[in-house]
Amino acid sequence: MAKDWKTSYKERLVTANEAVVKGIKSGNNLVFGHAAAAPIRISKALYDNREYFKDLKVFHMLFFGTAWHLRPEMKDHLTPVLNFLEGNSRPGFDEKWVQFMPCHFHQVPDLFRLGYFPVDVAIVQVSEPDENGYCSFGISNDYTKAAADNAKVVIAEVNKQMPYIGGDNFIHVSDIDYIVEVDEPLIEIPCPPIGETEMAIGKNCAALINDGATLQLGIGAIPDAVLQCLKNHKDLGIHTEMFTDGVMHMLKSGVINGKKKTLNPEKVITTLISGSKELYEFLDHNPTIEAYPVDYTNDPFIIAQNDNMVSINSCIEVDLMGQVASESIGHRQFSGSGGQVDYLRGATRAKNGISILAFPSTAKKGAESRIQPLLKEGATVTSMRNDVDYMVTEYGIAHLRGKTLKERAEALKNIAHPNFRPMLEKAIKERFYKE
Repeated sequence: MAKDWKTSYKERLVTANEAVVKGIKSGNNLVFGHAAAAPIRISKALYDNREYFKDLKVFHMLFFGTAWHLRPEMKDHLTPVLNFLEGNSRPGFDEKWVQFMPCHFHQVPDLFRLGYFPVDVAIVQVSEPDENGYCSFGISNDYTKAAADNAKVVIAEVNKQMPYIGGDNFIHVSDIDYIVEVDEPLIEIPCPPIGETEMAIGKNCAALINDGATLQLGIGAIPDAVLQCLKNHKDLGIHTEMFTDGVMHMLKSGVINGKKKTLNPEKVITTLISGSKELYEFLDHNPTIEAYPVDYTNDPFIIAQNDNMVSINSCIEVDLMGQVASESIGHRQFSGSGGQVDYLRGATRAKNGISILAFPSTAKKGAESRIQPLLKEGATVTSMRNDVDYMVTEYGIAHLRGKTLKERAEALKNIAHPNFRPMLEKAIKERFYKE
């Protein structure tokens, strides 16, 4: 058996250019792997061989590293169809040749399964195979495994430096059509600096978290600050879409051990990981860490099976009713909804669960309040007011669930920056009080 898969592996070995020319045809729908596991070498090969292709569609979310397929020279050869925007993709979107497809993160695999975006070719990055011929999707399971499972053709960069992570996170060599061997460091995402504002927000969030809670945290200075403020807590668990260095440090200290988890006890459950080389090395063959597809980790029904679940996410802007804009700035699409709504709904369904939206009270270096009477014209409402539970800034905590519109407005005014409270007070009087 071992000889069979090793022979099959060798037969599938090609260069990146060969994989692109042999595996992709004009008119195909392609799905690229995600975030720090984005297949940069294949993206470059597609760029170098672009004259062979037209009418391609390329789906992905985050693409860390050089995104060759998003360069302007590719306009006549492909259309990117994205579910999340970041630095690589915003210019193309602003120029209107990159398209955006709204979808909650946990529903992305269904785009492939149900034919909304049929997958002709999945282009992924995986670990070296184990003794039975199974490669791990490593740090990017999310929608990547679903794309490979539903693709007619799979092209895999087999990276010697991709950590081997367990869970439901594998693909067999026999299910890969073209293998491109790679020995390159994964993209590292540095920890952002934590300032006084982030630390104050972290302390307010930590005040809502009890010993034994199971956490979902995103990426950035605020989640890292929250973790720093939980150093004296006990028996915390993790069920999350994103795993970063902060969680690793808390695992090493023993604060996170998963002993009180009601679902997957003593395991860290994630679908997506990005961080430092130290983190990637920590993950390799670590039996505590398990990666699952995003339609498991982010399914509100699954999330709700974690008692004492606490989700912590952020936003761009909120209005006085509690409507949340997390992905657009006015008319301009800036990012995507990701898993925010998945976890808002899942966490509040859990026994003793809560959801938190944590954000600085101001934007533009203090010139603009993030709490506004109304959202900016054209802003996308990511999280509806009905779904919002706690909101936290450096100035305090506003519990909106179960509150009237007037009570919500007053609570949000009280956690706004003091410079903007008179403006909000005026709006509240005009809207919610009799003259």
